[in-house]
Amino acid sequence: MMKIFFYLLAGFVLYISQPVYAQQNPVFPGWYADPEGIIYNNEYWVFPTYSARYEDQIFFDAFSSKDFVTWKKHHRIIDTAEVKWAKKAMWAPSVFQKDKKYYLFFGANDVHKGEIGGIGVAVADKPQGPYKDLLGKPLINDIVNGAQPIDQFVFKDKDGQYYMFYGGWQHCNVVKLSPDFKSLVPFDDGTIYKEVTPENYVEGPFMFIRNNKYYFMWSEGGWGLPNYKVAYAIADSPFGPFKRIGTILEQDPAIATGAGHHSVIKVPNKDQYYIVYHRRPLGKTGANERETCIDVMTFDANGYINPVKMTFEGVKHKLK
Repeated sequence: MMKIFFYLLAGFVLYISQPVYAQQNPVFPGWYADPEGIIYNNEYWVFPTYSARYEDQIFFDAFSSKDFVTWKKHHRIIDTAEVKWAKKAMWAPSVFQKDKKYYLFFGANDVHKGEIGGIGVAVADKPQGPYKDLLGKPLINDIVNGAQPIDQFVFKDKDGQYYMFYGGWQHCNVVKLSPDFKSLVPFDDGTIYKEVTPENYVEGPFMFIRNNKYYFMWSEGGWGLPNYKVAYAIADSPFGPFKRIGTILEQDPAIATGAGHHSVIKVPNKDQYYIVYHRRPLGKTGANERETCIDVMTFDANGYINPVKMTFEGVKHKLK
């Protein structure tokens, strides 16, 4: 009997000495959606939409981490007190650094024809803000080519030119930004807006370059429904044409539903990518019950994106 006791005791000690792998998805608590991930100053940053009623979406929080595990919340980096023309529905930040300044593009007011709202621009001296409204009015207010001015993504091309892809209501436009981000610049043919809508596009555009190819990504389905998902195309130009290849992120009955509206983080000097996205926990059906998650994104030998496996474990990675 004594021998059995010692065997049991030894097994218990061995069990409790094993490292416990903490769940990393969602990466931080609270309802957050439409996350844009980026690396600033050797840290990972995520700038999401606060997922709530439109009338309560009057600010943005940001989150920073050195390893994807421990996150610091930066509360209310900008709000409607600063953006006088924004009253509600502040959505989907797009962020980047230029000339020692940090820029945040955002949508506001869920604008419809004849209303004030659309895409705004803010600037700060630090990633965590506070951000100041750059224009005092929307950069894009009008509905052009059927695209609601929301879900903006700012893209820097290889020649240093900044473009902005945006659009809801199943239409996507691209515009050319001025160097100071205060206005739109005409393309060579004199047009301001070019429609680049791919098949099945709904909203949430995103673009990156890999091996000299332009990967254009977007969300399909309904943002409040289980069928929300991410699809993509590959082109030789940032203007397409974008022929839909397939879906790479969608609901998993064992993990979550409503997976979409994403961004991508590339680790510097490595062919290593992470997808930052929101999803709805199993058992939740509320449209605003969305959490921000991060998982690995990989490619096959031909450069196509492999289907993303959603996990509860998430990822761990230190930049240095």
